Amino acid sequence: MGSFNTFSKLVAVTLLTLSNNGFANAGKASEQTGFSYPNGARYAISLSFDDARSSQVDVGLPILDRHGVKGTFYINPQFAKERLAGWKAAVKNGHELGNHTSSHLCTGNFAWLRKDNLGLEQVDLAWLRRDIESTTQFMKQQLNVSPKSFAYPCGNTFVGRGIEVQSYVPLVAELFKTGRTWLDETGNNPTYTDFAQLAGNRMDGMSFVEIKEMLNLLKEDNKWIILAGHDVGEKGMYTVDKEALNALIVYLKDPKNGYWLATVDEVATYIEKHK
Repeated sequence: MGSFNTFSKLVAVTLLTLSNNGFANAGKASEQTGFSYPNGARYAISLSFDDARSSQVDVGLPILDRHGVKGTFYINPQFAKERLAGWKAAVKNGHELGNHTSSHLCTGNFAWLRKDNLGLEQVDLAWLRRDIESTTQFMKQQLNVSPKSFAYPCGNTFVGRGIEVQSYVPLVAELFKTGRTWLDETGNNPTYTDFAQLAGNRMDGMSFVEIKEMLNLLKEDNKWIILAGHDVGEKGMYTVDKEALNALIVYLKDPKNGYWLATVDEVATYIEKHK
């Protein structure tokens, strides 16, 4: 009986030692899987803008071009037609243009959608595919661009109601390299994030100080942060303040702050190759 107890104790000690070593090695492994970005940057960040609003061409693009940085602009044909020459120039200057559907259909809970008695609750995936593909066709014909990136209007990712609800994330994954949502509360972990559901964070209606505070909360663990806005001009609920945007770009371009600033597709391509 004594020898059996001794043997049991030896087994228990051995298992405990192996377990502790396992946890230690796992900790070291997790520390060694930190993701690195170009030029020693600790974080990646993309500036994105939805709808192809005229103020993006008139105010936003000149700010980005003055600083030599590239943005991602998600195109809605009805707005893009108002500044078609400007969007062609944006492509020539190296900015990325993505797909933002033709109808910009969101949940019918929005009053501005109910006037047409139509919302995502009332369409199916086939309807939405046609809507998305019509925008891609417009971009190919008018802008000579085949979009690789998509932004979900209003951040909504579904069609239908109740037990008949379907996600259209798989459709976006089929048609594009990336899909970006809206009003999220986190950044994107480069080795974990789902490219078809990239988190997007609001920059509309915020001062530079407020945006910087938000970045400090989002940037942990080598995160990729995608900021999203609409109009560019005087600060408003759906407008990026032009002074805040200018100050933000200056901040992001300073190497000591640790950011790599690039388009959505450029960051996604880099992560694909290096994760």
